[in-house]
Amino acid sequence: YDLPAVGLAIHIDQMMQGRLRQEDHETAPAQRRLRLALTKGRLEEETITLFQDMGVDCREFEDKGRRLLLTLQELDLDIVFAKAADVITYVEHGVCDLGIVGLDTILENGGTYYEMLDLGFGACRFALAAPAGADFYGGYAAKQIATKYPRVARAFFEDKGMDVQVIKIEGSVELAPLLELADGIVDIVSSGATLRENGLTVVEDIRDISARLIVNEASMKLKRQEIGSLIERMEDGVRRAANKGEGTCG
Repeated sequence: YDLPAVGLAIHIDQMMQGRLRQEDHETAPAQRRLRLALTKGRLEEETITLFQDMGVDCREFEDKGRRLLLTLQELDLDIVFAKAADVITYVEHGVCDLGIVGLDTILENGGTYYEMLDLGFGACRFALAAPAGADFYGGYAAKQIATKYPRVARAFFEDKGMDVQVIKIEGSVELAPLLELADGIVDIVSSGATLRENGLTVVEDIRDISARLIVNEASMKLKRQEIGSLIERMEDGVRRAANKGEGTCG
């Protein structure tokens, strides 16, 4: 029988945003500073240079020892040191508001966040390389490709409509063609010196890469003013670095 009915709808996104605002309010005293995740090594060095170009006192970095968390009081910013893939994880899960990571890691790992700024440093490129003198694209057999970046490699060859077998290598991928494990490699290339020393040559450039600033989606909504102000200062620092001709491969 036909009977009266009542409908109910819940907007999940708005409900979650409201909860995030509530949590942000509840934890405001402990979480007042922004957090930025950063990898140690070359990206850390280049980031320090960027902060110095922004006029920030970076002496805190000099005596950090084995600390994984330090504070730049001038920026009201906590710096968290992590591995590249973990930078994305921390930003995605919101324990860090921002992260500095190479585009190579972004392309390989994916994720949900905003990519806000090309920082210009850590400039390299993805390239396909093979033994010098070899006709990589010749023949009909499926090629074997060794790489630390299987997702990037598969996407590259799928765009070409090529059937390849991708082999994940954690160490020096240049060794794979020498051992006849692979016909070629997909890897990060700067000067190409390592390739030449191992009898390899670039067959084709795939994509330029550099360090990027990424931002957690919820943080961008809830801390827009603080994050926007920091990004503006970083953009100014990037322009200063570009004028000095800086930006090397990480």
